[in-house]
Amino acid sequence: MEYEVLTEREFNQAADYIRGRTRHRPQVGIILGSGLSPLADEVQQADVLPYADIPHFPTSTIEGHAGRLVIGYLAGRSVWVMQGRAHYYEGYSMQRITLPVRVMQVMGMHTLFVTNAAGGLNPDFRAGDVMLITDHINLVGMAGLNPLRGPNLEAFGTRFPDMSQAYDAQLQEIARQVARRSSIPLREGIYVSLAGPSFETPAEIRFLRSIGGDAVGMSTAPEVIVARHGGTRVLGLSGISNQAFGQPVPGQQTTHAEVLEAGKLIAPRLIQLIKGVLAELAS
Repeated sequence: MEYEVLTEREFNQAADYIRGRTRHRPQVGIILGSGLSPLADEVQQADVLPYADIPHFPTSTIEGHAGRLVIGYLAGRSVWVMQGRAHYYEGYSMQRITLPVRVMQVMGMHTLFVTNAAGGLNPDFRAGDVMLITDHINLVGMAGLNPLRGPNLEAFGTRFPDMSQAYDAQLQEIARQVARRSSIPLREGIYVSLAGPSFETPAEIRFLRSIGGDAVGMSTAPEVIVARHGGTRVLGLSGISNQAFGQPVPGQQTTHAEVLEAGKLIAPRLIQLIKGVLAELAS
């Protein structure tokens, strides 16, 4: 499905369901990408809601995305943790996959951490690296599949939202400081968002590098656009799960299993980094 109209009615119905099942009222949201579910296990005093039970929520069909909303405390902050996300390639509209962001905004979220597993376009990157997203190239949205297509929701933001500072500069600086203190190597770069689910050809890899991409994945940009439309600050982090090859390599294949395996190395670093940033925000 390419397009559907979702309104405040759907957002409020989902929000009412959640309010009735948790005492927490977080202002910080965290979206976990492929292989990064272990962070949700760190949440204390957690209320756990399966996406399938929340009205209008999209459910994930992909291994490594548990499909649960975990609400509780992490590093001294009350947080929403989305343990997995839905993707456009699963058959949902852009409006549907970003509905959880709208619901969290309705319930008072002002800061969003987005994470993903991504292929490393930058030849200096290696599997297991963590990249601070400084900007993105939304090729899917530039081609027309923007989550803001359709009637503008004036209660959230303007018809033409500015995206020149999609990723919050202050949050980026906090992440850099936490990484230095914790001795976490932190790459920085531009994330390219594609539709998937097929991985990229060598020619596509060369093209994405030529336009300035450092990492490539199949998510994130739609959620960031909706977050910024609603005035939510965003910190973006990519876990580099594999090195993307610009030339065919005999016997070399990119698989989702490889992505999940790399997540075992990436997750501890991301957990430490995110908890450090949250602790700074709490103080």
